[in-house]
Amino acid sequence: MKLYFSPGACSLSPHIVLREAGLSFSLEKVDLRSKQTAGGHDYKTINPKGSVPALELDDGQILTEGPAVVQYLADLAPEKQLAPPAGSMPRYRLMEWLNFISTELHKGFSPLFNPAMPEEAKKLTLERLLSRFDYLATQLQAGPYLLGSQFTVADAYLFVMLRWSGAFSIELSRWPALEAYFKRVEQRPAVQAALAAEK
Repeated sequence: MKLYFSPGACSLSPHIVLREAGLSFSLEKVDLRSKQTAGGHDYKTINPKGSVPALELDDGQILTEGPAVVQYLADLAPEKQLAPPAGSMPRYRLMEWLNFISTELHKGFSPLFNPAMPEEAKKLTLERLLSRFDYLATQLQAGPYLLGSQFTVADAYLFVMLRWSGAFSIELSRWPALEAYFKRVEQRPAVQAALAAEK
């Protein structure tokens, strides 16, 4: 398998999951501005959406969209328990978290990355994000990870979103549970390895 990624982007989430799962893979960096891969290919011929991540499977198929990619990877290594079994209520809880992270956090951050966005709009966007962080902090008081005691693919995704908060002066110390969670996930060997590989 090959993961197409851009350093610091949301593709860090499947990168972490690949390492957590112990799967064999290669990486190819994508310049999101030029849409060129490190190998000199037009990335839009690989993923016409032009975004990362894209996972090239061994049979040549391309799988895109982070929540789908991480669940696929988790199912390749069920013994790692990165996702509950398909069809179980815990699996639907995982999907619930993945959807929340994708729509409320990931897309919530998007306007902040746009330099043309008016300051007033950015302020409103930031307020909405902070309210989502309030919610997360209360949910994380129940256990070390989103689904309790077991690290899952949703934690890999949330970690990336929390990393982005630093770019916008969002201090996680405002939420002790969130700050402790972030530090806990950051210390995982797979997370450290993924961060080192993307630098």
